[in-house]
Amino acid sequence: MTTRIMMLRPALLLLATAFAFAGAHAQTPKKKPAAPKAVVPAAAPLSPASTEQIAAASLALYGDYACEFKQTISVAPDAKNEGYADVKFGKHSYVMKPVLSSTGALRFEDVQGETLLLQIRYKSMLMDVKQGHRLVDECVHEKQLAAKKADEAVIAAAQAASAPAAAAQAAASAASAAAVAASAAASAPR
Repeated sequence: MTTRIMMLRPALLLLATAFAFAGAHAQTPKKKPAAPKAVVPAAAPLSPASTEQIAAASLALYGDYACEFKQTISVAPDAKNEGYADVKFGKHSYVMKPVLSSTGALRFEDVQGETLLLQIRYKSMLMDVKQGHRLVDECVHEKQLAAKKADEAVIAAAQAASAPAAAAQAAASAASAAAVAASAAASAPR
């Protein structure tokens, strides 16, 4: 019997090795095939700017804006498309179409429909139109800051000019009240 086991030994060893290899191979996780890379479509060409859009673009304040929380945005004319603007905020860049609104605000509408930059007299704000909230607010260009300071100076000057007139009016009212009081005192029975 020992001879028979000796003869089967190589076959048993080969069989054991095959089972061990098959078990080890079965436990090794197979790599998933790589997902196909998404094909990013080329940006569609922008439609030529209308005369109204070009006029709105001429009103834009180009350059850097200092915003709340020490953030910044940058607005520049789009080098490839007349009448469009490039707006940069953080790591994001947007191509926007300037539109003058009926209120006088200048709207920069993202051609992808994601964001909106509003430029009003004293400040600008960048909004996420899909989420419905502001990305950054209190953005001030140097010309907006100059306009605010100029308007504040005009208001201060008007208040200063009206102060003497208000003081004269107050003095006249006090004199009239004193005259009424004196007249009432003189006509009172003694």
